[in-house]
Amino acid sequence: MALRFLRRSGIGVVEMYGMIGGALRVPVYSRILDAVRRDRRFKSVVVEIDSPGGTASGSELLYRSLARVREAKPVVAYIRGTGASGAYYIACGASRIVALPTSLVGSIGVIYLRPVLEQLLEKLGVSFSVHKGGRLKDMGAFWRAPTPEEEGKLDGLISEIYDNFVGVVARERGMEPERARELATGEVFTGRGALERGLVDDLGDFDSALNTAAEMGRTGRRPVWVRPRRGLLERFTGRIGGPGVGEGLVSELERLMAGGLYYVAPTPFAGPSRGPRDAS
Repeated sequence: MALRFLRRSGIGVVEMYGMIGGALRVPVYSRILDAVRRDRRFKSVVVEIDSPGGTASGSELLYRSLARVREAKPVVAYIRGTGASGAYYIACGASRIVALPTSLVGSIGVIYLRPVLEQLLEKLGVSFSVHKGGRLKDMGAFWRAPTPEEEGKLDGLISEIYDNFVGVVARERGMEPERARELATGEVFTGRGALERGLVDDLGDFDSALNTAAEMGRTGRRPVWVRPRRGLLERFTGRIGGPGVGEGLVSELERLMAGGLYYVAPTPFAGPSRGPRDAS
C-alpha cells in the first residue's frame, strides 16, 4: 500500500477519525499500522483518536494491529474528542492513553442493531416468500420480528462479545475483572472522569501526547503524519479518504439493513468526529 512518508525519522502519527468500518476504513488502517510497526525510522507512535466506535470485528482487528505495534515500539493513544466503545477498545492496545480533559471516553459495551420493518411492509402490501435450509437461517431478518429462540441466541452472542470487551479492558488497564465490569455499563465519561476511574493514564493535548511518545521512545519530538495516499478524485474534491456524505449514508444504510454487532456509542454526546488537523 502506498503511504505518504516524510524522509526524516521521528514519531509516527496516525489519525483515526470517524466510524470504525465507515469513514475509518479497517483494512486501510490495519495496513498503515503494520507499515508503522515495520518502519525503523519511527521510534514511537502517537495514534490520535476521535471516533464513537463502530463494528465489533473492525474494532477488534485494529486493537490487535495496534497491540502489535506496541510490541515493537512505544505507542501513545491520544483521545482528542471522542474515544468511545470500539475507539476506546482500540486505544487499549496502546502503551499509554492520554485524553483531553473534556473528551468523551468509555461507553464500554456492545449493541446489536437491525431494523424491523414488518409493520411498514404490511402497510405497503409487501410480503416475503422465504425458503430456507436450517430453521435459524433467516435469524435477524428485517421483514419479521425475532422469535423467542432467536432472542436467546442473540443474547448469547452479545454476552460473549461483551465479555471479550470487558476482558480486554481488565487486562490492558490492569484492573480486576469485577472492576472492569462495573465500568462497562455503556456510559461515557469525560477525560477527567476516565482518569479517575483508571481508563486513561494522563490528561493533556496533542503536544502532551507527543512529549510522552518522545520520552518513551527516547527520540526527538518530531511528528511525522502517516496517512493513506489520496486518489486523484479525492485531490480534486478535497476529500481525504473514506466515502463522501452520500456514499457514506448509502453504505451505513446497507450495513444497518443487514444488522450487526457494534462497539459504538449511539448517543448525541458522541457525535460526528472532526476532520484532520492538516489535510496536506
